[in-house]
Amino acid sequence: MQDTRQSPPRDPLLKVEHLVVEYAVGGKIVHAVSDVSLEVAHGETLGLVGESGCGKSTLGRAVLQLRQAVSGRVLFDGQDLTAMHGGTLRKMRQRVQLIFQDPIASLNPRRRIGDIIAEPLVIAGVKDPKKRKQLVCEVLSAVGLDPGLTIGRLPHEFSGGQCQRICIARALVLNPEFIICDEPVSALDVSIRAQILNLLEDLKTRFGLTLLFIAHDLAVVKAVSDRVAVMYLGRLCEVGPSEQLFASPSHPYTALLIEAIPVPDPDVRPPQSVPIGEPPSPIAPPSGCRFRTRCPRADQRCANEVPELRLVAPDQFAACHHPLIAATSLVLGSYCS
Repeated sequence: MQDTRQSPPRDPLLKVEHLVVEYAVGGKIVHAVSDVSLEVAHGETLGLVGESGCGKSTLGRAVLQLRQAVSGRVLFDGQDLTAMHGGTLRKMRQRVQLIFQDPIASLNPRRRIGDIIAEPLVIAGVKDPKKRKQLVCEVLSAVGLDPGLTIGRLPHEFSGGQCQRICIARALVLNPEFIICDEPVSALDVSIRAQILNLLEDLKTRFGLTLLFIAHDLAVVKAVSDRVAVMYLGRLCEVGPSEQLFASPSHPYTALLIEAIPVPDPDVRPPQSVPIGEPPSPIAPPSGCRFRTRCPRADQRCANEVPELRLVAPDQFAACHHPLIAATSLVLGSYCS
């Protein structure tokens, strides 16, 4: 089947420019997101991958302004979310929604499902109870749940997969254009994961959604993403089309992540990769390239100079002084600038 996925246009729906997010823990500063720039086109699914603690979820929350950035901008449809406050930001959030990582913990255990899903409508100013109930029933049907058997029950009466469908329904009820999926299947069984992923793909087509899909499971990201952005210790390492990046990774960290994808065959031995040890602390990240302390290709330049995102192949960028693919002469401090 021909791959019809394309690179994002010049004017994307979401554009993050040099975003920096830090927060204090025990009197020390955690450098969660450091000078990250990315873009997501209309109708695209951008996968954001990396180890736990690399800043993926913080970046997603910073897009929604649930976490305030130290510097940088988040442009949604040309409007700067970082400059919005109060009612203006609340109104804009109707167009951008979030599916939380833990489906059960994100549902109020003391409220019935119909009230949970209707709450965004109440906040948005939909005053007619009949209209709210109609919209709730429509989104529950869209995610494959029977409204008559769902709206009057409590969250603990549902399985993990059903709770995730309820969370997706809550995100859809305001008819948003953009949804941030924060590890939406990481807490689910493998069989349920497939159902949720297929559901997201169907809903994306049905409602014309644009998705930022955050995960640490590269096999899942490859299955659902048009493009993939790889993140390590608060910085982007590599960005490129999904099939191209998995077939020919340019950054050593991307290559190691791909090697770590398990193969469901007992006769296939895992590759004997170079030991790379534990990741550094985001409180005191290494100078220069943050991956250099675990990279077999690192040298003194990697310690002295922060690598910029370079065009290494058509639509593929890597922040590495010694990429696995020879970089062109074009250097982009922000590939979306």
